[in-house]
Amino acid sequence: MKQKIVIEVPLNCTKCKKKVLTICTTAEGVTAVKFIRDGKDRVEIIGEGVDAAQVTQDLRNNLKFAKLVNVSKLD
Repeated sequence: MKQKIVIEVPLNCTKCKKKVLTICTTAEGVTAVKFIRDGKDRVEIIGEGVDAAQVTQDLRNNLKFAKLVNVSKLD
C-alpha cells in the first residue's frame, strides 16, 4: 500500500532541512521526500509501509516540533 504522509516541521535554516531530510530518507519504506513551503513549512513523504507515527516521533526528538498533518493512500 503506497501512502503519502504530510508532516509540519520547522524549516528555518539549512541545518534543519538537512536533519529533516536525513531522518525521513532513513525511515524504512520511503521512496520520495518533498518540502512544501506554502505558508506553513511541511514535508511530504511518499512510500510503502512507512510508519508515520515513528517518523513524526523521530522528527520531534531531533527538532523539538513536528505535527502529523495527513496520511493518505495513493493509487
